[in-house]
Amino acid sequence: MLIPLTIGAPEIIIIAVVILLLVGGKKIPELMRGLGKGVSSFKKGLKDETEEKMEEKPEDKKQ
Repeated sequence: MLIPLTIGAPEIIIIAVVILLLVGGKKIPELMRGLGKGVSSFKKGLKDETEEKMEEKPEDKKQ
């Protein structure tokens, strides 16, 4: 029997409490700021790579 792996509100609350206990209240803003910078950097990298591939396609067709 397969058990669905869904995360509901109670699980999210438990995870948030555990993170709060492990990291501490004062460190959470720093942690979230770093996470946000990492995500934006990742998105920028994906966008740059997509643009490079789009630029390479017309060159391949010319040859």
